Amino acid sequence: MPLPKEKAWFFAKTYGWGWGMPQRWQGWVVIGAFFAALGAATPLLPRHPLWYVIAVNAAAAALIGICWWKGERPRWRWGDET
Repeated sequence: MPLPKEKAWFFAKTYGWGWGMPQRWQGWVVIGAFFAALGAATPLLPRHPLWYVIAVNAAAAALIGICWWKGERPRWRWGDET
């Protein structure tokens, strides 16, 4: 169940589908952890490219899952909503 806007870490985008930039400090921590995971996976690229792809996909899936859990409900928006 999506959180109300007052408690959401990620607000829905004004135009399009999905979430915009984080609106709470917890969201910024999640984004920082996502980029840290990408940085930690980078050494895998030269020797184990398949494991690198798996790690990047896992980090992206975790980010999307947290945005879904702690963000506003995503839906297509045309910018005329508040």
